[in-house]
Amino acid sequence: MAEFLLTMEAAFGSIRAHALRSLLTALGIVIGVASVIAVVSIFQGMSASIGEQFAGLGANNLSVRAETSFEDQLQGRRSRIAISDYQRLQDSVQHLAELSPTFDVMGDHGGTVSAGRVEAFTRVIASSPSYQHSRQIYPKIGRFITEADTQSRRRVCVLGETLRENLNLPENPLGQYIRIGSEWCKVVGIMEERGEVFGFSQDDFVLMPFATGLAMVRDAAQIDLRIDLQVRDRNNLEFLKERVERVLRQSRRLDAAAPDDFKVETADQLGDSLKSVINLVTTVFVGIVGISLLVSGIGIMNIMLVSVTERTREIGICKALGATSRSIMLQFLSEAVLLSAIGGLIGVAIGYAGGALASSLIPSLPAAVVPWWAVVISVVFSGMVGVIFGLLPAAKAARLDPIDALRYE
Repeated sequence: MAEFLLTMEAAFGSIRAHALRSLLTALGIVIGVASVIAVVSIFQGMSASIGEQFAGLGANNLSVRAETSFEDQLQGRRSRIAISDYQRLQDSVQHLAELSPTFDVMGDHGGTVSAGRVEAFTRVIASSPSYQHSRQIYPKIGRFITEADTQSRRRVCVLGETLRENLNLPENPLGQYIRIGSEWCKVVGIMEERGEVFGFSQDDFVLMPFATGLAMVRDAAQIDLRIDLQVRDRNNLEFLKERVERVLRQSRRLDAAAPDDFKVETADQLGDSLKSVINLVTTVFVGIVGISLLVSGIGIMNIMLVSVTERTREIGICKALGATSRSIMLQFLSEAVLLSAIGGLIGVAIGYAGGALASSLIPSLPAAVVPWWAVVISVVFSGMVGVIFGLLPAAKAARLDPIDALRYE
């Protein structure tokens, strides 16, 4: 133990004696680790934000959406959840769950709405009164759409806060009218703010009664519904999921061997799907950035080889005084590991600060989260780089003949 402490002290002293060179040598490690930590912190912050978003949907919710296979996409085909599918579900599972159908009235990309002379491009959504319960979002001013609105196809709507601002409407615009397509709709509510996810505002929308939206669509056959189901008894969640899948397969007349062209997921599954995509992207980015750590290791090896050459006489004196090849090798190896580990620790600090700075400067990014495993892996990997690329210089120093080393000029 005493030998190890003396070796580490000697290694630290050598690094301190050549501070500038040591800093430049470790710079690659610092940049590599800082990049890894910054990337991981930003993407993990996104993952945590997604978890919070989907946790708000509730544990007793199911989501039904169409799913088009890659082969069908190549052939220009698109799967849709049709009105007939919704009606079939409504007849079959109404006593088990509350259904909330939703579709985009003006297409997937939205459309233009106006208030007076001010226009704004936004999503136009049609849904049912249960939408607010399934999505856990409620009006902060006024009211939500009601069943009476749907049955009488009233031209009423509720707005997201971002759209209200874009249309230059007052903070309380209840009773005012906005134009959606060729129809005028009365504003009856303003929804609670939900912020942004991945740079996209969740408050930039207008929502109207389901039947009103259907009346505004030219071709109802082109509608692609998304259906949320709130299970009345959570214990029936899996049973209801199987029931929904069975009903949809019958409604869509799928053969026994045919794959589903729809997806039935819980809120947790939706969140996990997005998290898995983020984790995959994180892994790819970390892998790309990690290459710089290997390049940095080569730099450490080169500098350590130069150091061995510079200290040849010192090595000869140490061996003449009784130092073993093992102790010489351990000293140079410890210096390489210490150099890379210090670079790793500095990189962790800079990476954390960089991730936090990016999250604060870019409003659309959630708060950065640095998991403990990212810090541990970065520091350990830095140390391993020092071990791997410090072995050759350390072995070269250990193999030096003391007489030849003392004669070295």
